[in-house]
Amino acid sequence: MNLLLDKIKIQKKEPDQLKPPDPPLYWTEISGSVSHRFHFQPDGQLSMKVLDDSRSVIHRTVDSFLSKFFPSGYPYSVSEGYLRYTQFRALQHLTSAALSVLSTQSLLFAAGLRPTPAEATAVSWVLKDGMQHVGKLICSNLGARMDSEPKSWRILADVLYDLGTGLEVLSPVCPHLFLEVAGLGNFAKGMAVVAARATRLPIYSSFAKEGNLSDLFAKGEAISTLFNVVGLGAGILLASTICSSMQGKLVVGPVLSILHVYSVAEEMRAAPVNTLNPQRTAMIVADFIKAGKISSPADLRYREDLLFTGRLIEDAGNVKVGRALRKVVKPSKLQELKQIFLEEKFLLNHGNEWVDMVLEHNATGEDALRGWLVAAYAAHIEKSSHGPSPSALQEAYDKMNDVFSPFLSELQAKGWHTDRFLDGTGSRFAW
Repeated sequence: MNLLLDKIKIQKKEPDQLKPPDPPLYWTEISGSVSHRFHFQPDGQLSMKVLDDSRSVIHRTVDSFLSKFFPSGYPYSVSEGYLRYTQFRALQHLTSAALSVLSTQSLLFAAGLRPTPAEATAVSWVLKDGMQHVGKLICSNLGARMDSEPKSWRILADVLYDLGTGLEVLSPVCPHLFLEVAGLGNFAKGMAVVAARATRLPIYSSFAKEGNLSDLFAKGEAISTLFNVVGLGAGILLASTICSSMQGKLVVGPVLSILHVYSVAEEMRAAPVNTLNPQRTAMIVADFIKAGKISSPADLRYREDLLFTGRLIEDAGNVKVGRALRKVVKPSKLQELKQIFLEEKFLLNHGNEWVDMVLEHNATGEDALRGWLVAAYAAHIEKSSHGPSPSALQEAYDKMNDVFSPFLSELQAKGWHTDRFLDGTGSRFAW
């Protein structure tokens, strides 16, 4: 009986022996040199405390700037050359905005007004109509050419813009021709606006490594807006001081214009465009034939000719693409070429100075590469044999088939897009 009572007493004491409450769960997250300590409060809410931020004020400011004006994950989320592109983009927009203030002030002078620099800035938005829309409509028909050579058209856009701005700056010299000069200036600027906007997406696409095109676009526009505002401020300052006279504008205007065009040229040289057009295809094939290597978009960016885009490259077979079939091949030779390239979407014909390549209407970048390799191998074979060889074309075709699969695989691994061939408005054919 006593033993039973003892057990009951022990059982009654056990509920009174409560466990101590669990300590709160803390954890620390470290981002760069900043440490944050987190824990859940009793009511379930998350609490955070900054433990340590060892960064200097300058470092914190730089990081804040990068987060607002550069894509997330920079520099690992973009292709090589993006920083240089952005630096010159900032300078380009600064000089462009400054020039716009000077040109608008001159236009109002030519119209018989004497505006303050601030008034010139405000009215500049109104003077973008009229003939500018005509220029936009004309330039909109050239979209295919811009796809093929976005870098060259982007540079041309800024040259046209500066030409239009220059005409506006000079308008006070001939006030009786105000409408003609101002209209022609806005016409050139209208063409420039369309060309600049149309080439923006291919350039941004060349930097997007992680599907972050929208982020790149947003941050690029943020940079443009920031330095446009800075440029407007610089333009107002110049218009109030050095450029208050026509002599000052004639000195400062060309300097700003040279800086503007130089900046956009350096931007374009930094962009590793990864689509295939005639020039880049020829350079890829030439490097492969000469050194057996596949060049990446970053390898070719500084070697592209942005002025003479249609130049022939001897090591790539001196190929010219885009001429009409009827101008390239004689009727008597057409059947022979068709038999050689029976299952291909291209035809090659050796002329006196170059090799013409004509593509079928649905040919891709891979088809253009196949044709270019055949032309390059044929030229190499003929050069080795010191003269034209009747079997050179067939021999080159067989050699191309032997190397094409590994060549294409490595090309795609380097980042090239081979699903399209951008030959501008080149002529194509269909059987």
